[in-house]
Amino acid sequence: MKTEREKMIAGHMYNPADMTLLKDRARVKTLCMEYNSIPYGVIAERKSILKKILGKTGENFTIEPNFFCDYGYNIEIGENFYANHNLVILDCAKVKIGDNVFIAPNVGIYAATHPIDTERRIAGEEYALPITIGNNVWIGGNVVILPGVTIGDNVVIGAGSVVTKDIPSNVMAYGNPCRIAKEI
Repeated sequence: MKTEREKMIAGHMYNPADMTLLKDRARVKTLCMEYNSIPYGVIAERKSILKKILGKTGENFTIEPNFFCDYGYNIEIGENFYANHNLVILDCAKVKIGDNVFIAPNVGIYAATHPIDTERRIAGEEYALPITIGNNVWIGGNVVILPGVTIGDNVVIGAGSVVTKDIPSNVMAYGNPCRIAKEI
């Protein structure tokens, strides 16, 4: 029998009210609160806390406060990563972000989702789908990336976009829903 955490990570329906998952979220939300309260110039302490939060990091990365996530251990960021203020990652499934990725303010990356069936949703069940963002990607301000999306390498996502489907490599895309505008 799989645990609720194992079901969550595997993309199956799970119970987010499970005691282990509640403890996992409480731990990371406390760390995020601590991180967000550190004075701006105290870089070593900020990085130290982010390394406790995130599942995997490169050596060169910056996440401006405020930063929020659900579990942290499902988030991987590559080398030369930069995220501006108010990044929210709902990492109930793996969220893998490549090298040389720049994220503008107020971006939401949401792996979590809920069943369409009303009874299951009201009962509190949910599931999650992984999100992958390739290398050399720039994500504009106020972008929302939905569950199960893969964004290829060398991509620009325009501000205000809602990314509902995969975006291939070497394109500029924007809009709601996000669509390819041109190859780059």
